Amino acid sequence: MKKYLFTSESVAPGHPDKVADQIADAILDSIIKKDKQARVACEVFVSRGYVIIGGEITTNTWVDINEIVRKVILDIGYNKPE
Repeated sequence: MKKYLFTSESVAPGHPDKVADQIADAILDSIIKKDKQARVACEVFVSRGYVIIGGEITTNTWVDINEIVRKVILDIGYNKPE
């Protein structure tokens, strides 16, 4: 009989990884909505008081990434600087 080691990881709502995923998804959705042929490889880095967007985006459209980031953060419920 073979033995297997099973592991898993779970993070709580509001964890920086979850916030970063939601921001990246919102950027992708906004671009794809306007340009179906766009290519988006978006990385998001989140720390207290900072959001850094990196990666490559090839598109014929423009979206306001600052506005998208701020909207996602407010929608999640982060509306106080603490």
